[in-house]
Amino acid sequence: MFDFDNFREIWSTIKKNKLRTFLTGFSVAWGIFMLIVLLGAGNGMKNGIMSNFRNLSMNRVQTWPRYTSKPYQGMQTNRRIEYKDEDLVAIPRENPEVDLITASISRGDTLSYGEEYNAYSLNGVHPSKAIIDNIKMTVGNGRFINDIDVREKRKVIVLSPRMKEVLFKGADPLGKYVNAGSVAYQVIGVYKAEDNDNNAPAYIPFSTAQTLYNAGYGLDDIIFTINGISTQEEYDAFEKRFRQQMGLRHKFDPEDRRAIGMWSTLEDFMMLNGMLNGIALFIWVIGIGTLTAGIVGVSNIMLITVRERTREFGIRKAIGATPFSILKLIIVESILITAVFGYLGMVLGIGLTEGINAVMEMMNAGKNVSQDDMSIFLNPTVNLSVALSATALIVGAGVLAGYFPARKAVKITAIEAMREE
Repeated sequence: MFDFDNFREIWSTIKKNKLRTFLTGFSVAWGIFMLIVLLGAGNGMKNGIMSNFRNLSMNRVQTWPRYTSKPYQGMQTNRRIEYKDEDLVAIPRENPEVDLITASISRGDTLSYGEEYNAYSLNGVHPSKAIIDNIKMTVGNGRFINDIDVREKRKVIVLSPRMKEVLFKGADPLGKYVNAGSVAYQVIGVYKAEDNDNNAPAYIPFSTAQTLYNAGYGLDDIIFTINGISTQEEYDAFEKRFRQQMGLRHKFDPEDRRAIGMWSTLEDFMMLNGMLNGIALFIWVIGIGTLTAGIVGVSNIMLITVRERTREFGIRKAIGATPFSILKLIIVESILITAVFGYLGMVLGIGLTEGINAVMEMMNAGKNVSQDDMSIFLNPTVNLSVALSATALIVGAGVLAGYFPARKAVKITAIEAMREE
């Protein structure tokens, strides 16, 4: 067993070589510290960038009609494609991947209440719009458009926070009427918008917008979510099939990519994830390189230590010490140095990242994160398991760093060891 005398002997050896021990330990601590800081910075960047996309579904697809650029079945180019109500029924029927779907009609108009007015955008949508685009309704601020509103073509409206601020000057707008041109809409809710954007639209029932602004038929664009598609190849196959279906219904060449527009957040997320994964890999390479430098430092110092003490090991063996006891002494010394300094580096690294995160949270308290300059950098912390794993890795490397030179030394006979200079 490892007793106190062994520990006192190791401590005596360390005290004799303070500078060497400190430099070795510093390389270990610095390696762990830099790895944690770099990983924290990478996580902060990833969290910040992803937070800017939190209001978008990862599987959202938007499509809108445009003009043809190729002749098709005797029809000329530059023909406008028009989406129909039937498309809302056909798209989910023909594509089992489609989950939620909504049509949209957008019009600009002047909203007024009393003497206050401003130009805003009205967006006629179905209730599923709130789920697709993650539109939040907080307690006490009413509700979003529902199926009854659409079915009965109600003249109701959901305002943005900016509209509430401008038109109602902070007063409660629920139940009151705002005018959009010559049409009066009853306010049924105010949705949550962190950026307080002046361009954020108001929402009205799709059927109401279609009746008032689209002569009761047609739509501007279609938005839906898709399930079961996670790769670029799967999405490309879906888009090709979708264009063929739309081309068949609206009589245009499916290869004419200008006939209809399509935009998918899935493509953006895959591209973004690829970029973030590349940054994460780069950070890991640098961090592991720094960690490796610490491991090499431990290996070198243990090699020198064993070489300097070879004569001592010979004397120990001559008076009856077993090779295992000598081997154990060196390995414990190596573990002690790497564990203590590795733990110190881990604590400092975690402390720095947690401190930066606490400061950022204090600076953002009471503010909209999206308005803050540091919105691209959010929660720069590291999972504790990663930090512990890195520390365990360098301690394990310390064991190996001490084991191999010590094993070589204890294999030398006592007479040969005592002859070493």
